[in-house]
Parts: sequence; C-alpha cells; structure tokens
Amino acid sequence: MTLKTLAASAALIGLGLIAATQWRLAAREAAAVKSHPPTGQFVTVDGLQVHLQVAGSGPDLVMIHGANGNLREFTFALMDHLSSRYRVIAVDRPGLGYSDALPGDVASVAGQARHLRAAVAQIGVQSPIVLGQSYGGTVALAWALQSPPAALVLVSSPSLPWPGVLDPWYRITATPLGRATLVPLASALVAQSYVRRTIDLVFAPQTAPEGYADHLGIGLTLRRESMGVNVLQINQLRPQIEVMEQDYQTLALPVELVHGDADTIVPVHIHSAPLMKILPNGALTVLPGVGHMPHHTHPDAVIAAIDRAATRAGLH
Repeated sequence: MTLKTLAASAALIGLGLIAATQWRLAAREAAAVKSHPPTGQFVTVDGLQVHLQVAGSGPDLVMIHGANGNLREFTFALMDHLSSRYRVIAVDRPGLGYSDALPGDVASVAGQARHLRAAVAQIGVQSPIVLGQSYGGTVALAWALQSPPAALVLVSSPSLPWPGVLDPWYRITATPLGRATLVPLASALVAQSYVRRTIDLVFAPQTAPEGYADHLGIGLTLRRESMGVNVLQINQLRPQIEVMEQDYQTLALPVELVHGDADTIVPVHIHSAPLMKILPNGALTVLPGVGHMPHHTHPDAVIAAIDRAATRAGLH
C-alpha cells in the first residue's frame, strides 16, 4: 500500500469518525429535549429567551442554580416546600437549561445577573429574596451589587478567590481550541453512568436523593452548548470574584449563608466564613458533616434561612 493510499484511508476513517460523532451528538441532544422538555414559561430579554418556572404566592423568591445545572435543581422538591408561602421563581441561567446563551463570550456573573433581573421584572418581580446555590450564589452577589434585592440567601456559594488551580477538564477547555475540540467529544461520548458517579461526588459525604439525576436531566447537561457555556463560565469566575470582593462591604441588605463544613467543592473556610467578616449584615449557618448540596440533603436548614431572610427584610 502506497503512502498516498494510506493517507486517503486515514482521511476516510477520520471523516467517518466525525460523521459518527455528529450523528451521536444530534441523537443524544434530541433525546434529551424529548425526555426533559421545558417545564416553565419563556420571557424575552434583548431578543434572547429566558426560561423560568413560577409557583405559589407570597413574597417573591428568585432561585438561581449552580454550575452545569438548570432550574430543575429546585423543582425536584424545594419549590414544593416553599410555594405555600412564597411566589417562587426558578430560572435557567443564560446558556443552560432552556435559556439562550448571552452573545459572544459574555459569560460574566454581572451580565447574567443583569439579564435575569430584566427577565423576572417582566413578571412583576421588584424586590425579591434572591437565593443562589453554588455558582448561582456568585450571580446573586453580582445582582446585589448592581441593585440590592430585599435579601440574599447563599447556599454553598463561591464568594472569594480560592487557592490552587481548577480541575484539568476546565484548564484544558479554557481556550477556544480546547472547547471546540473536546466539548463535542465529551458531549457525544461521556456515559450517563459517569455523570451519575460525578453527582455522587458532588453530594458527598451525603448521597443524592433517589430520582434526582433523572429529574435533573443528565442529557440536558451533556448538550454541546450547555457544556461549552459551563466551562467558559467556570474558567472566568475567579477574576470576576477578585473584582467583586472589593465592594462586598457595601452590601447592607440581610444575607443568610448556609454552608456545610464537609463541602470539598466550595470549602466554607475559603468562602462563607471569611465573607462573614466582610458583610455588614450577614448570618452564617454552618452544617456539621454536610457536603455541597444541603438544599437537598438538609432542606429544613435552607428553608429556615429563607424564612429568616424574609423576616429580616420585613417581608413576613
């Protein structure tokens, strides 16, 4: 076999692999949308759709999910517990779930906060309690720095710069080339069983509630656009926090923080504990032996923090 023939064969194999990957991507993404369609309503901000779900009546409570998630994070159980006394508005952050991504590389938490504020204003939300879980808590802090809501509830939220470097996946996908090559491959090839094991690590030392992964929609999180937006947002987070922390002392609104002391994803001693020394009106609840997902594993503690925030803000 000549060198030219070998090159032609290799090219054909390469094209075949690309075609197979594209077919698998399309099939997986179509299946994800079919099995987990939008559950809420859409509003349009600057020509872009924002997906949100509303339940209950009472003081407005906006809930913002964390990295690589969607509003189903809160509709699994927490929204039902709260809707008897709050109007709960769960949102898909831009580029995740069913909300359109912000244009270009605008993935800042400040940009997301402005976008979500404009979205919920369309359904009459004026001065809500804003709850953010994990990455969503950083968006909630950006919201408060722009236009203080009635109160904040931060659950396992990154708020201060952290030492060290991100996991290899995020470092590799930090560049446009890395995202363009690796994200589609991961989207096409990563097994749902691997994602389920990752979810177990996020919940550790507790375990995820039965049915949580199926409700969240693993296929939604594995879509190319969602994965690409997520890695971009995570890679850009720390420099933004370094800027934001300079203004935390101006946040005079009530802030309730809930954090497990066994959280290895966002350690309390790096984030919520030192943040308490900066916030003029903060209150921290540390949950012994609890990991990163107390809104599922210890919902009573999170609900109590929401109620305290409402009381401190004069809403109850």
